[in-house]
Amino acid sequence: MKKKKQPRKKTAPPMTENAERSEPEQPAADNGPPAETGVLGDTGELARKHVRIGWWSLLVFLTLGIGLETMHGFKVGWYLETANTTRRLMFTLAHAHGVLISLVHLGFGFTLSWKPVWPGGGKRIASAALTAAVVLIPGGFFLGGVWIYGGDPGLGILLVPLGAICLFISVLVTARHAGRS
Repeated sequence: MKKKKQPRKKTAPPMTENAERSEPEQPAADNGPPAETGVLGDTGELARKHVRIGWWSLLVFLTLGIGLETMHGFKVGWYLETANTTRRLMFTLAHAHGVLISLVHLGFGFTLSWKPVWPGGGKRIASAALTAAVVLIPGGFFLGGVWIYGGDPGLGILLVPLGAICLFISVLVTARHAGRS
């Protein structure tokens, strides 16, 4: 039987008395930019979140608009008949408000980048309220148009006033903090 050769262990060269022992140089790992911490890092992440929400929701509501134009172009009765005027109005309002609130998200994200330090929890309140508004307002209009009752919008329309309150709170808090030095 042959014995397997054991791999040789590498040893450091012998040191002289005056030589200092140092660790071998390792190449630095590139893990991207340094992690942000503290108030500015938290605000930076929040700003990026709102820019992402803004662009993605803009895509969603622009796609809804393309769908509405397509239904109009193909004369889809479910959308265009006189009995469905409320539906058409609700869907148009969902599209328009969704696009506009998406642009407000982009503005809020850029405002956070421009004004990173806010006293208190204002930026969190404004962020949560604006995120709720982009769902509640267009969602309420859309759901109000899916089910219509004798020319009146469906119960989904009740989400719109809640979303409007959230949007108002977000804009108020942002305006107050953006004006401070």
